[in-house]
Amino acid sequence: MNKLKYYVISGGVLGVFGALLVYLGNPANMGICAACFLRDTTGAFGFHNAQTLQYIRPEILGLIFGGFLASVFWTREFLPTTGSSPFVRFFLGIFAMIGCLVFLGCPWRAFLRLGGGDMSALAGVAGLIAGVFAGFSFKKLGYTLGDTQKATKAIGLMPLFIAVAIFLALIFELKLGENNAIFSSSKGPGSMHANVWVSLGIAMIVGIFMQKSKFCSTGAIGSMFRGEFSMFSGVISIIVFATITNLALNQYKFGFEMQPIAHNQWVWNFLGMALAGLCFSLSEGCPGKHLVQIGTGNLNSVIFVMGMMAGAALAHNFMLASSPKGITQFAPYALAIGFCFAIYVGVFNKKQA
Repeated sequence: MNKLKYYVISGGVLGVFGALLVYLGNPANMGICAACFLRDTTGAFGFHNAQTLQYIRPEILGLIFGGFLASVFWTREFLPTTGSSPFVRFFLGIFAMIGCLVFLGCPWRAFLRLGGGDMSALAGVAGLIAGVFAGFSFKKLGYTLGDTQKATKAIGLMPLFIAVAIFLALIFELKLGENNAIFSSSKGPGSMHANVWVSLGIAMIVGIFMQKSKFCSTGAIGSMFRGEFSMFSGVISIIVFATITNLALNQYKFGFEMQPIAHNQWVWNFLGMALAGLCFSLSEGCPGKHLVQIGTGNLNSVIFVMGMMAGAALAHNFMLASSPKGITQFAPYALAIGFCFAIYVGVFNKKQA
């Protein structure tokens, strides 16, 4: 019962604050999206040249800080770990991001899109369920990422120090010589954002509750295949509270067509999130969970998130990411390669006897 309570609270916090951040300036139906915001942050460092998608998102840093604060002062679970299948984790991150950018969102955004009335996200949610089921099936056949090992606290804190440095670069608008070291969009989604401190504070609250509850979108779906439904209450809570908040703020738009930063190509929405869901399942978590876990000292999550950032760079530099007009001509090939990689890993990455 206690777990159920925190799943509902965590989902409600994400749903309410996700909708509120849109009202305060974030892109529509994109109050908190781990994949989209990692993409924007990747662009801010110049790793892709999509000039409308470049901004260090404080929400990414806030989730890390929130995970750290909760693990140190609330759950007492700060425990640096490392060492499990870094190559696999990195490439799962790459293909997870490519899948997300074909769909245009991570699992959290899929649920927030539904909470904003965007029914085109239904195909993505169906794909997410299919991908997680495939990952669940591989696990039943023996798939594993192997054992982790403890790292020193000094090493476990390094990602937190890097996050602090990135935040300082954001608020002080770091410059080198005559050129900005950090890119920032002047138009498009990258130029749409709430106040830096508000975004950071809200994301920290979300991160704190996510770390306490251990909520994970992928885990919520995967647990249903084991006959456990308590964590899925968090998914329902996200959608319900986002819907209520969007209605209260007069920003709810029901329908399938002309939804903000979304396309209505159902097959590709399904396949994009199916690939992402499979990669999330094989990596043991959705991107939101991985960001929170970075704050708890999980260096394996750092590798996965770095893979996602590399995937964002590849997706935009090689024209793999979708737009509201739909997918690109190269996206199907990237998805096919991603499925081949993930299935190969699922089949052959088994615990040795």
